[in-house]
Amino acid sequence: MSVMSHSDPGEPRRSILIVDDEKDVLYSFRRVLGGENYELLLARNGLEGLEVFRERRPDLVLMDVRMTEMDGITAMREMRKIDPKILVIIMTAYASTQTAIEAMKAGAYDYVLKPFEIDKIKRVIQEAIRSSESMKSVVSYQPLLSREDYNQGIIGKSDAMQEVYKEIGRVAARNIPILITGETGTGKELVARAIYHHSDRHDRRFLAINCGAIPELLLESELFGHERGAFTGAHARKIGKFEVADGGTLFLDEIGELSLSTQTKLLRVIQEKEFERLGGSAPVKVNVRLLAATNRDLRQMIRDKTFREDLFYRLNVVNVRMPPLRERKDDIPLLVEYFIHRFGADLGGKVTVSEQAMQRLIAYDWPGNVRELENSLKNSLVRVSGQVLMPEDLQLGEVLSESTASPAPVSQPQREERTSRDGESAKDLDSLMKPVFDEVRRRRGAGDKEDAFDLIERCLVREALIHVQGNQAQAAKLLGITRSTLRKRMAKYGIQLRTNIEADKDI
Repeated sequence: MSVMSHSDPGEPRRSILIVDDEKDVLYSFRRVLGGENYELLLARNGLEGLEVFRERRPDLVLMDVRMTEMDGITAMREMRKIDPKILVIIMTAYASTQTAIEAMKAGAYDYVLKPFEIDKIKRVIQEAIRSSESMKSVVSYQPLLSREDYNQGIIGKSDAMQEVYKEIGRVAARNIPILITGETGTGKELVARAIYHHSDRHDRRFLAINCGAIPELLLESELFGHERGAFTGAHARKIGKFEVADGGTLFLDEIGELSLSTQTKLLRVIQEKEFERLGGSAPVKVNVRLLAATNRDLRQMIRDKTFREDLFYRLNVVNVRMPPLRERKDDIPLLVEYFIHRFGADLGGKVTVSEQAMQRLIAYDWPGNVRELENSLKNSLVRVSGQVLMPEDLQLGEVLSESTASPAPVSQPQREERTSRDGESAKDLDSLMKPVFDEVRRRRGAGDKEDAFDLIERCLVREALIHVQGNQAQAAKLLGITRSTLRKRMAKYGIQLRTNIEADKDI
């Protein structure tokens, strides 16, 4: 066995065991992952890989199928006897459907064919690492900070949070669907993970899918899998997350983003505990506990005929509502203490918060909830000059990254202004562009070197996002571009304003 590591002091290092009898493959992984924040454990066959696994207990295993001493599927079965939750990605140069079926039945997390694309294998690894972390990091739902170990958990002692803890305690051990609701940034995924960790399925797999982050055409395949030839590019059978999570728990975040056709298939899984892969006809039986979350008003979506009423009642057997931070301001000092402790060591040592700064933090309404508080404190700690955080150091209501952005309330004048702008859509665009051109000309005359086309495009993207209250799928449709193209434009122009841009993940 050999070990290769690269560490980033700001992030925990994850270990990956790579088992393959081809030296070239091991060397390729050294090159591809050597610059990442991983510790690579390399083994030359299944027997050696099993020994390394027993000794080191890695976060993830990538393993070839055909090897001397012990084949990959046999080794994986032995590893899963030691740790049923271990995620194993099977690799092979032989595109055999039978091999894929055997690997997935034996409990493989995923199955990839050699030679693989670097970007694709990196994405699969990153997704698997996130899933592994979700299963290993036990989330406490008791009020934290009464002791100094700061284990990961849901933080808060307010009356509103006490109700959340009681609800988690009541439903965790019951094998029923749970719907978690609340604004973006309130901590819905942490609630889902707390339910999982305190359930009877805590020793089985927990997988999370962000329904709003996957293009609609790919989401069904991601959930239910597909057969070879089901659509263009389907060169081999793919096992969906429902099959991978069989016996465990599946968390569907942003459930309100599902299309009506996908909702219909999801309803069948809940009712019949079976589904068909895309392009297939044979029913696949599964036993999965379903947890779902949304920041949208599903009852209004039912009235708008964009969400199935029968699916809503199937999901909403029990509803756990996460209160917004403005409804539990008593918890802000606890959260501040937690984040200061968490970020302080990496950003300059121990820092305390002045009373004036704390009062300002409590007075602010936090439209982005806990995520906005976390991001604001992180930015503020970078700016603090001493060991005390002062009011002038705070970053409140300013630029947030897309991953931490959150919906902000839209005032009535803003709504009226947007309605007015929308009504002008039938006007001659040439006349509307005249003041825009005058402004571009003024800026250029003042020394602004920004490309005029980039300036206009950036404004269009930003206005579209504001108009649809941050729903990226709707903004992309409004602009006549794909969601992927919209994300690229947002990254290009640094659109990170705390308007209504939705976050991809709750904490």
